[in-house]
Amino acid sequence: MSEQSGQNITTATDRDKVIVRTSVVGILVNVLLAAFKAVIGITSNSIAVLLDAVNNLSDALSSIITIVGTKLAGKLPDKKHPLGYGRIEYLSAMIVSGIVLYAGITAAVESVKKIVEPQTPEYSVTSLVIIAVAVLFKIALGHYVKGQGRKVNSGALVASGADALFDAVLSASVLCCALIFTFTGLSLEAYVGALISVFIIKAGIEMMIEMVNEILGIRAEKEKTVRIKKLLTEEPEVRGAYDLIMYNYGPGRDFASVHLELPDYMTAKDIDRLTRRLERKVFHNTGVILAAVGLYSYNTADDEASVLQKQVHELVTSHEWCVQMHGFYVDVDKKEMSFDVVLSFDIEAKQGVSIISSEILQKYPDYHIEIAPDVDVSD
Repeated sequence: MSEQSGQNITTATDRDKVIVRTSVVGILVNVLLAAFKAVIGITSNSIAVLLDAVNNLSDALSSIITIVGTKLAGKLPDKKHPLGYGRIEYLSAMIVSGIVLYAGITAAVESVKKIVEPQTPEYSVTSLVIIAVAVLFKIALGHYVKGQGRKVNSGALVASGADALFDAVLSASVLCCALIFTFTGLSLEAYVGALISVFIIKAGIEMMIEMVNEILGIRAEKEKTVRIKKLLTEEPEVRGAYDLIMYNYGPGRDFASVHLELPDYMTAKDIDRLTRRLERKVFHNTGVILAAVGLYSYNTADDEASVLQKQVHELVTSHEWCVQMHGFYVDVDKKEMSFDVVLSFDIEAKQGVSIISSEILQKYPDYHIEIAPDVDVSD
C-alpha cells in the first residue's frame, strides 16, 4: 500500500500544478482583456462594454481564489484534520460561483438602469475589432480551463471555464449590438445585457447548488459503486457485498465502508487475509480506500435454514418500500433469526421494521427476530 500511496501523492502534486498553471493563464488573459475593454467602454460611452470589463476582472479574481483554494486543499493531513483539507476546494468553488452570481446581478442592475436612462454609445472600428478578438480569446480560454478542470476533477476550474464561455456569449452580444447600432442607429445593448445577465445568474445558482451538494454529500456514482461491488464479489468466498457507503474528502480522496457476506466456517485468520487482499484490490483498481469492512455470516450446512431464508426473503421483499434484504442468518436450535433490510426513503425505518417484524412473528412465533434497518445509500 505504501508504494501506491506514494504514486497517489505524485498524482495529487501534478494535479495541483495543472490547476495553478491553468488559473495563472486565466488571470493574465482576463486582466489583459479587462484593461482593453475598460478603455473602449469609457471612450465609447458603452455600459455593456464596461460591464464586460468588470466581468473579466471577476474572472481573474475567481482564478486567484482557485489557486488559493488548491494550495490550502493540498496541505498534508494533521492531527486536527487527519483526512486532509481536500474539501476546501469545494468551498473555493462555492466562492467562485458566488462571484459569478454577483457579476450577473450587477450586470442586470446596470442594464436596467441604462434601459431607464439610455445613453448613446459611440463605437470606432478599432473598438469593434478588439471586442471581436476578445470574444475569440474568451471562447478559447473557456474551453481550455473547462477541459483542464474536467481532466483533473476540479470543480473550481470547471466553474471558471463555464463562466468564461458565458462571458464569450456576453462579449459576442455586445459586439452584435455595436454592429447593429453602427449600421442602423438602434441601441439594443442595455436590453441584451439584461437578457445575458439572466443566464449568468442562472449559471451562478446552478454552480452553487452543485457545490452545496458536494459539501452535504451526494449519492455515490452508480458506475463506481457497481464496480467496487463487482471487484469484491469476484472473490469466491464473498457471496455478497452490501451497505457500501462512500465518504468523499475532496477530489480524488474517496473512502468507503462495506459489509461482506461470508460463509460461517471461515476463521478470523481467513477473514483477515481476505479483507487485506480486497483492500489492496479495490484501491489499485479504483483509488478508493476501503476503510472499514463489516461481516455477515451465512449458513452453509443447514437445509432448513435455506428454506427459512427463501421464505423470509419473499415475505420481506413483497413490500415496494423494501429495496433489499441481506445478511440473513438463523440458528434453528436456538430459534434465533437476524438479517438487514434496506428501506427506501418512502417509509420511516422504525415503521418499516415494525411491519416486517409483526409479519414474520405471525409466521414464526417461536423465533427471536433481530432486524437491522439500512439506508438506501448506494446502488
